[in-house]
Amino acid sequence: MYWIFIINGRSDKRFIDDDLMPQLKGTGIDYEVYHTQGEGDATRFVRIYCDFHPDDEVCFVACGGNGTMSEVAAGVVGAKNKSVAMLSYGATSSFSCYFPGRNFRSVKDLVEGETMKSDIIKCNNDYSINVANFGFDSMCGFFGDMYIREGKSQPYLRGTLRALLFNRVNNFRIVVDGKRMSRGLTMMCIVANSKYYGEFYKCAPNAEIDDGWFDVVIARFCPLLVFLILFGKFKTGEYVNSKFARLVFKFCKGRHIEASSKDLIYLLVDGETVASTHFTIDLLEKAVTLRIPKLTRN
Repeated sequence: MYWIFIINGRSDKRFIDDDLMPQLKGTGIDYEVYHTQGEGDATRFVRIYCDFHPDDEVCFVACGGNGTMSEVAAGVVGAKNKSVAMLSYGATSSFSCYFPGRNFRSVKDLVEGETMKSDIIKCNNDYSINVANFGFDSMCGFFGDMYIREGKSQPYLRGTLRALLFNRVNNFRIVVDGKRMSRGLTMMCIVANSKYYGEFYKCAPNAEIDDGWFDVVIARFCPLLVFLILFGKFKTGEYVNSKFARLVFKFCKGRHIEASSKDLIYLLVDGETVASTHFTIDLLEKAVTLRIPKLTRN
């Protein structure tokens, strides 16, 4: 097995090398390290490597957050003898929350770990191994990232407040497996392969990464007071069992979604924003071999 550690190359991620390199020196594995050069570079690098080494057994380790993980995973779709793993160094690394009891900061535990097949979501030409979402919640992330770049304090709180004021009312047409699911004004839509997104919000507690379906959560527009009442249950995932929440939220499973609007839809694909008036979202069943750290506690 050859290991390639792909590190988010942003200047604020230099601390990753300080934590990672001492760990690598003690493992005895064959490896190399690659620093990304910008958005989408991880996918390009992995695809080119796979093209030039089609039969080699390689694990590509995403060292960053959800966005880096999905970029790396996108590169191995369709490749033979290739797997993808995650070391959690991102601002949002909620994908790792799907696997409790495993240390996603330990190279040793990863090397001694196990593999499994995972589904992945394809959104137009982009991929998400975790969650894709649009509407109010995607704008929270969009504005939060903007405030991070501007060096503002509490960026995601600022982003959420701005989205609450200006982005809760949307007119989306959402069709899941041929059935129209949105009627009237929509607040947001979540397409989940995994259970968590953002800063560890349990948005889809019933989602499984290997069941051949994504979980779809659609929230109708509601008064601000109603949303604030439901917010706590939404964060913990308890809202799926609340009769009151079901007045606002609609749940289903699917494999193909058509989402469209007269206005631009800002789709958040594991932390990366893509804008279009039309999205085709498909589930690719067990398209990625995932390596996860060994279980260290129950």
